[in-house]
Amino acid sequence: MAKSTKNKIVARAAKTRDREVTRARLIEAVGTLLARKGFTALGVNAVAREAGVDKVLIYRYFGGLPELIVAFGREGNFWPSIKELAGGDVEAYSRLPVTEQLSQLSRNFIHAIRKRPLTQEILAWEMIERNELTAELESIRENTMMNFFDMFFPAADKGPDIAAMGAIIGAGVSYLISRGRQISIYNGVDLQSEAGWQRLERAIDSMIKGLFAGTVK
Repeated sequence: MAKSTKNKIVARAAKTRDREVTRARLIEAVGTLLARKGFTALGVNAVAREAGVDKVLIYRYFGGLPELIVAFGREGNFWPSIKELAGGDVEAYSRLPVTEQLSQLSRNFIHAIRKRPLTQEILAWEMIERNELTAELESIRENTMMNFFDMFFPAADKGPDIAAMGAIIGAGVSYLISRGRQISIYNGVDLQSEAGWQRLERAIDSMIKGLFAGTVK
């Protein structure tokens, strides 16, 4: 290989690495700003300043701030994937009885959100800040959960409304996790202890089994 050709290949590889590093820094900067100041502080200039790069790179690599938010939602480990919600093995999960599927989904969702402090911060901010950027992250969450339910719980004419059940359980879990950041006890349950969350998991299991009693064998 000619030296000039080799140099061009090396230069292209370095440019690709630089681009990937910069993209990662910008995505990380979004999460940092959201956790620190919420959506009110999220602007092109603020993100670029936090990442230590020129703001023009946001437009060059993503197209704009909304597209960068989408990239953060998809690449920044913001929301658990379908595989994570299924416990890591989608095929094995699909073979479980429906009551066990729902119980595992609830437990996996609790564990996924509790280990994501940044996601907890964002969920708390979304309660008080509504704009185009919050809508982008909401869309990612909604699509992930709807894809999960479409995959494992296709709509049926009879039996419990699984999607509505999921909405109630998911909303309750999200609220309690958010409340647990500020208070220790809610209705006698310690939201800042493993024992407290184990109580909640057992309660959810009992509710699911009760709702399906007599309808699923």
